[in-house]
Amino acid sequence: MSQNINTANLTSQIRLRAILIGLVFAVSICLVTPINNIYHRATPLGGGHFPLAPFFLFLVLAILVILIRQIFKTRNLLSGSELLVIWIQMVIGSGIAYTGLARTFLINLTAPVHFATMGNQWRETFEPLLPKALMPSDMEAIKLLYNGLPSGRSLNWFEILMQIPWDAWLTVLFRWGLFILLSYLVMICIINLFARQWIVNEKLNFPLLKVTQFVSYSVDRPDGGLLLKNRFLLVGLMIPICLHLLNGLNLYFPSVPTLQTLVLAGKYFPKEGLLSGFYKLKIYIYPAFIGFAFLTSRQISFSFWFFFLAGGLFYGILDMSGYSVPASELGITFGPTLNRPEEMQMIGAYGIFFFFLVWLARHHLLEVAKQSAFLRPIDLKQIEWFDVRLSFWGVIVGFLLLTLWFFWQGMEPAAAFLLISSFFMISLVAARVICQGGIAYFTLTAAPIDGLIAIFGTKMFAGASGLIGVISQKVLFVDMRESLMPSLLHSKKIHSSKRPTTLLFTGLLLTLALSVTASVLAMMALCYRYGIRELELEWATSTTLNVYENAFRLIVNPVATGDSVYTFAGIGAFVMLVLVFCYQRFYWWPIHPIGYLTAYSSAMRILWVSFFIGWLCNALCMKYGGVTLFRKMQFFFIGLVIGDLLMGGIWAIVGQFSFSSYMVLPD
Repeated sequence: MSQNINTANLTSQIRLRAILIGLVFAVSICLVTPINNIYHRATPLGGGHFPLAPFFLFLVLAILVILIRQIFKTRNLLSGSELLVIWIQMVIGSGIAYTGLARTFLINLTAPVHFATMGNQWRETFEPLLPKALMPSDMEAIKLLYNGLPSGRSLNWFEILMQIPWDAWLTVLFRWGLFILLSYLVMICIINLFARQWIVNEKLNFPLLKVTQFVSYSVDRPDGGLLLKNRFLLVGLMIPICLHLLNGLNLYFPSVPTLQTLVLAGKYFPKEGLLSGFYKLKIYIYPAFIGFAFLTSRQISFSFWFFFLAGGLFYGILDMSGYSVPASELGITFGPTLNRPEEMQMIGAYGIFFFFLVWLARHHLLEVAKQSAFLRPIDLKQIEWFDVRLSFWGVIVGFLLLTLWFFWQGMEPAAAFLLISSFFMISLVAARVICQGGIAYFTLTAAPIDGLIAIFGTKMFAGASGLIGVISQKVLFVDMRESLMPSLLHSKKIHSSKRPTTLLFTGLLLTLALSVTASVLAMMALCYRYGIRELELEWATSTTLNVYENAFRLIVNPVATGDSVYTFAGIGAFVMLVLVFCYQRFYWWPIHPIGYLTAYSSAMRILWVSFFIGWLCNALCMKYGGVTLFRKMQFFFIGLVIGDLLMGGIWAIVGQFSFSSYMVLPD
């Protein structure tokens, strides 16, 4: 019996029932996520690019399908391929429901009004620059959003929706909904444009899909139950089950022993000298991330932990040399984790890697351009969702419409076009890093607009251009932990071997539209019932206020970027140029360029140990057991992922009925 999980990609016919089930589950996750994550503060149902709730429901559905088939001796109610389609619909919905959009959306639109004081002078500064239709002008509607409706707790959810002051919100939601819709459509066109290059020509590995492909393959086999009883898988499964059973019980019953999954290793390193970059080092143990690291290419998993440690040593080398760069050299920045000028290496590195991706795809893109100009016939063996020529023109028209949208809000056309270009450039690179690298949890170091300010200065983004730019960036293009474009690429990979394409693409569009609608409605209902102040959305509030504080500085006192930033951006560009040259020219080259892009990401502070362990196990398997041992051991690491997510789902359910919730995965 073959146990090659890649056979899950065999062409399969998808029925309407699968699309409808996926829609129901996706919308349900969007409706439940705000109250679960924010009000109950339970284990997050979404989070990252392999979210908890979608996989837990996918696994439960798969087990039910297998049991029903075995007990009643009938055909599968849902095929494994249909379960994959349902899963990716849920993944898309779960991302939109929280950090991907809804988590900060309402605070982002109301912060300049609600948090304006005589001291910060936000009202006098921001009000003349912002179109009134971009945020509600009704102070009472905003006050109720933060304090809650007077009788909100005694009303049911339908009554809450009826009492929301929609007159103050409809125009605002329409205008921002247009921006979100256009952005999503451009993302779809970009993924459709690059699909053939990445999936067929480059044959990218998709580590985050391997576990769901394995389960899908098990469902489609007559002996699927036997595959799920694989002894390697069961051993891997028991490790996270035992770990999280003990630690979860310890939360509720302190007498139960616990196993540490966090080691504060920074105390073993000095604050000065060569190793000073590690004095805040933490070691996190997450079995699921170790599993994904094993399933990732060894070259990539090695590069992730190698560059993380190299980045720490770089800080130490600068410290030893006496080269100290003040943080003020950064000027005004909007990056989610950007703290030091040294980290501006990523600006140059992202730019070079983007052009490297375009260079790799040059023949494909040139062929598409010729087809779009009707100089070449279209390839009949289409794997795209729709005609690739529509993608080509869709990107161009989408950029034009988004530029017009920003111009409509008062932004200069040149600044708008550059901003849009940086948004999608960073998103495309991030999608490649996440999907090829198997990074389930990813954060940017520098924001797109940071690079533009560093290159073009603050003058281009003074006034309305800067303010509108940073607000729109906060809406969709800075919190990459649950961003849409990687999920679209995963969706394209899953859909590429499924038919009918029209049904699949229609299901994707409906999932996006309904998920956005359900997520915003659920968040508004929650806020108007309890009030943002009582919900204590600390992270969402603090990050949003930080955006407006920096926007205020950009308008009132636009501090120029220091020369050190250009130095480090140049270093980043040079290092990436060397990496892509060596990677492309030397077959023996052991380092992958995408590892450098994550060196200063806060996500790698959590994941570096997982990638080290996964890489080490992978290397030892191949060295001492070859492909035969690797094929056996992959089920052990798949078991680690399944066990982690299974226990996460169980503790999430327990958290609904208890005073607190045990967190299996990072928030």
